[in-house]
Amino acid sequence: MNAAGAIDNLVSQVRKDGRPVVRMRCADYGSQWVVECDVYPVDELTVEPKQAGPYVFETGAEARRFVDESLLALQIFGCEVVAPVARA
Repeated sequence: MNAAGAIDNLVSQVRKDGRPVVRMRCADYGSQWVVECDVYPVDELTVEPKQAGPYVFETGAEARRFVDESLLALQIFGCEVVAPVARA
């Protein structure tokens, strides 16, 4: 979902062994919050990410909880989370 006028509020990058694994974007579209992910397969030769989502939430708190819990799960599996970048 790439609507004009959307405001990116949070971008998180996840790496494993120095390689990108996931990039998560959380955006406020006014009436809903949308989380989209670029997933970089680690067991394939392709460098093109696969799209996951969009995951749609009614509130920013719900979207943030989804992102936080997803990042925690990836850390448990040995991934490094690059500090989320808040965007205006």
